[in-house]
Amino acid sequence: MSVLLVEDDASIALVITAALEAEGFAVTGCDSIAERDRLLGEHVYAALVTDVMLTDGDGIETLGAVRQVAPDMPIIILSAQNTLDTAVRASDTGAFEYFPKPFDIDELARTVRQAVGNASSRGGGEEDAPVAGLPLVGRSAPMQAVYRMITRVLRNDLTVLVLGESGTGKELVAEAIHQLGHRKTRPFVAVNTAAIPAELIESELFGHEKGAFTGAVARHAGKFEQAQGGTLFLDEIGDMPLDAQTRLLRALQSGRIRRVGGREEIAVDVRIIAATNRDLAPMIAAGTFREDLYYRLNVVPITLPPLRERPDDVPSLARHFLQLAANEGLHRRRLSDDAAALLARQPWRGNVRELRNFIYRLALLAREDLVDAEGLEFLLESSVADPDKAGGATLDTAVIGWLNENRPQSGQVYDATLAALERPLFIEALRRTGGNQLRAAEYLGINRNTLRKRLTDLEIDPGELQR
Repeated sequence: MSVLLVEDDASIALVITAALEAEGFAVTGCDSIAERDRLLGEHVYAALVTDVMLTDGDGIETLGAVRQVAPDMPIIILSAQNTLDTAVRASDTGAFEYFPKPFDIDELARTVRQAVGNASSRGGGEEDAPVAGLPLVGRSAPMQAVYRMITRVLRNDLTVLVLGESGTGKELVAEAIHQLGHRKTRPFVAVNTAAIPAELIESELFGHEKGAFTGAVARHAGKFEQAQGGTLFLDEIGDMPLDAQTRLLRALQSGRIRRVGGREEIAVDVRIIAATNRDLAPMIAAGTFREDLYYRLNVVPITLPPLRERPDDVPSLARHFLQLAANEGLHRRRLSDDAAALLARQPWRGNVRELRNFIYRLALLAREDLVDAEGLEFLLESSVADPDKAGGATLDTAVIGWLNENRPQSGQVYDATLAALERPLFIEALRRTGGNQLRAAEYLGINRNTLRKRLTDLEIDPGELQR
């Protein structure tokens, strides 16, 4: 059996050829789209293995011509552009498999063997273009595994259970599956099942009729009905009350719901995606999570890696969040290479959510537009206040609290927030230096004239702070 290999990196082509020949394939190689099309017009191949970025074009965008010539030939796509968009584009072509570079050469050879043996199981056909701008960022090997799992569930309605620590982006994965799947034109409804009181969860999920209970003044459509035809995302499923788990299981098994106080059973057509940061196995053993519900939800598990297991993604995530912050009106900041490397070495116990909050804080408080490692260290050190003096409060929560309480006018957020932060900072610096402005300026690391001007602007009297 012959395999056509399209790869413009000679060293990679040599290794792939050797691996496929060891599997018993005859390999024909070329390095361009034009040569690929010529060879396909002259010969029949059992499979096509192709890179994406070739010398004369995009290997994915031109696969329509391949499908016209060989509609049933399995295609395996290789790419160094390791993004979710590339994975989805590969899936949209009906490719048998997608391998981000670098890849396991033995796994590639086994996959080609499997593809040839199951050539009739995959169809071609073109579908709508994928949705751009999804907020999943990262090209690390752990994220590539996530992307590949996402692409496997886009063309079906299998139930997905997203697992991962808090802050890893589980809802973003659910949104990506919805927006890239065939239900994308229908609603995406997210509900935090742990936040709903046990006595209200049936009403929230399944709805209620007017007069069903005190306060039910009108018919209410529950989350299942609101998501009709689309996707229902059940977040924090591990914290759902046990009684509610029973009612949810019944709905998932039957595909039908009944509003509280209603007699009619309503058929619902929704895709279910659930998520949890809990380890459900010990909960099942302890009897706090239903084993039958677990098996109903855990059809396709997708595990999101914590940020500490993909440090290579931190710089790209940080720059992504800096761009988002700039789009939202904060100062446009940039990271030097040493600052990006420093960020990648941090533990980020709160995962991507913690990193995002820190980057927004950086965009607000950084002294320079280009943030280097020294400037970043200052912000990292000031991120957490003394817990003995501040009750464990963090600077980011203080800023968020101040913004929520004072709600400065749009366009004045930066100046107003900076002034609010400067005042207690200057007062504390003067207290620590006995009201001595020269020593306070040295302590803060700013010019004395700058300090004097800011004290005047902020109406701070140093004399009141002298020992």
